Amino acid sequence: MKTPKTLFLAWKDPISPNWFTIGRLTFDKNIYQFVYTQGVKEAEEKCAFTPLLSFPRLNEVYTSTYLFPVFANRVMSRSRPDYSSFIEWLDLPDGGDDPLEILARSGGERVTDTFAVFPDPEVDEEGRYNLYFFSQGLRHLPRSAIDRINQFEPGEKLWLAREFQNPYDDRVLISNTSDRSIVGYFPRYLLAEVFELLRQNSNLEVRVERVNKPPTPLQFRLLCKMSVHCRDDFRLFSSCQYQPPIAEIAVKSA
Repeated sequence: MKTPKTLFLAWKDPISPNWFTIGRLTFDKNIYQFVYTQGVKEAEEKCAFTPLLSFPRLNEVYTSTYLFPVFANRVMSRSRPDYSSFIEWLDLPDGGDDPLEILARSGGERVTDTFAVFPDPEVDEEGRYNLYFFSQGLRHLPRSAIDRINQFEPGEKLWLAREFQNPYDDRVLISNTSDRSIVGYFPRYLLAEVFELLRQNSNLEVRVERVNKPPTPLQFRLLCKMSVHCRDDFRLFSSCQYQPPIAEIAVKSA
């Protein structure tokens, strides 16, 4: 796994199921840079999003020689007794030395706020995008679903299916291929992208990457890998919601 060069910051409206991509973090091996994306305008208009205290103005580029606290605070401290177990759950090949790598794989979600982090994947040597994510919503599933997850082997194929039963909470289900048991939900902050991929691609594939056995917390129980070979004219996370709101914005150092 290559260390990601770009991470996106997603925000969930506290009173609705809506997620918005509001920011983009980049790192060039020397300088971290954060900028709000055009998705923040939609978050403002629909759900009254207000700028983060660390980044109070929407039209600035924030730079720093260290990882901004809003991201650094989402990386587990090495002093935690469960740190080594956490890195194993993430299945990081390099031992979890890079904070961006940890954030890209873990999602950086915390119970104290409504943000999540996800990477902008690069095309591999086979021309495919690979995106890793943990199956969500496991605490809402019956015990039989958790037992089924615990029996998975790496490489088993999974299915994505759109749920239409609740018109106010659009979701994508994850199920296994043998008995179609529901084994979780696709992350909501990636739904817009996966809907487009499902619409235009027949080669989108989701497989089990790793199963972390009990007593691993449910949010890290099932690690999945989505792979897709996109058309030459398509790139993941390239729509306007992932781009800065204006072409020229002021630069501010942290």
